[in-house]
Amino acid sequence: MNKSFSKLFSFLLLITMITTTLAGCSFKPSSSLTKITLNEVAHSIFYAPQYVAYELGYFKEEGIDLTIETGFGADKVMTALVSGNADIGFMGSESSIYVYQEGKEDYAVNFAQLTRRAGNFLVGREENPNFQWSDLKGTTVLGGRAGGMPQMIFEYILKKHNIDPKTDLTIIQNIDFGSTAAAFMSGKGDYTIEFEPHATSLEEQGAGYVLSSLGVESGYVPYTAYCVKKSYLEKNKETIQSFTNALQKGMDYVQTHTALEIATVIAPQFKETDITTIEAIVNRYKEQDTWNDNLIFEEESFNLLQDILKEAGELQEDVPYNDLVTTDFAKKAYENK
Repeated sequence: MNKSFSKLFSFLLLITMITTTLAGCSFKPSSSLTKITLNEVAHSIFYAPQYVAYELGYFKEEGIDLTIETGFGADKVMTALVSGNADIGFMGSESSIYVYQEGKEDYAVNFAQLTRRAGNFLVGREENPNFQWSDLKGTTVLGGRAGGMPQMIFEYILKKHNIDPKTDLTIIQNIDFGSTAAAFMSGKGDYTIEFEPHATSLEEQGAGYVLSSLGVESGYVPYTAYCVKKSYLEKNKETIQSFTNALQKGMDYVQTHTALEIATVIAPQFKETDITTIEAIVNRYKEQDTWNDNLIFEEESFNLLQDILKEAGELQEDVPYNDLVTTDFAKKAYENK
């Protein structure tokens, strides 16, 4: 059996396995499903467990008809949540802290943490296996929005390497989220901070090279979590539990399956990206330990987030963990899996 045929046979076998799995799922009739609108900060392979849960029908198994919308920025996701245009927001938890600081009575409460590392990468114009963070001194970097997790994590790493974000380099922060890769390709900046699939896409086009993972450099941080308004939480606990149960199934899947199996499941979410690229990106995230085996947002992680916010000048005093985070749903989903 030649190598090409062997790969094709393995891929078809994998498709058959997934189809069989789906056939065995007991979906509830669509008329009895609870409609939920989720607004996500970005549509990225970084959030693979969520798309696994969607594509394998785990949300429907739990009685949820889920619509996923993309806000392209945590500020826009929070706006959708607060205005009632979304039931659940998925973004960096710093946004919930900002809303709480404003004194809003119906603030956002985090109930599940999906990622525990940053999901973006530093991309340069030339390959450099000996890259040092000090190489950024005197250069121009395409960064993120002030007060957003991508930018704050970047600054956190710079300071860890004794680099002053304000004086040692120039960080461009006025380019829309998701447009930095195109700007970099057009010649803007010496380096750029990119999520996937943009980081890999730049590599594939020979326009850039991944030099470092911000997720590895920063260590474990509560990068993205799910939240709902306090009023929604009080009235819809069963729905939130069902949603969290489905997410936990997605987390279980990515913990127990290969990058190729995960890539094959989530491929319909990323039709513009070929399966080989999706597999490579999933593998990159798996290797850097992006996803925990549960969705519990621990107090230690929340306190680290507040430290990062204070260091960035975005938070003056701590806010109460018990107000902004509930672990009840994530613990129950994990215990009952």
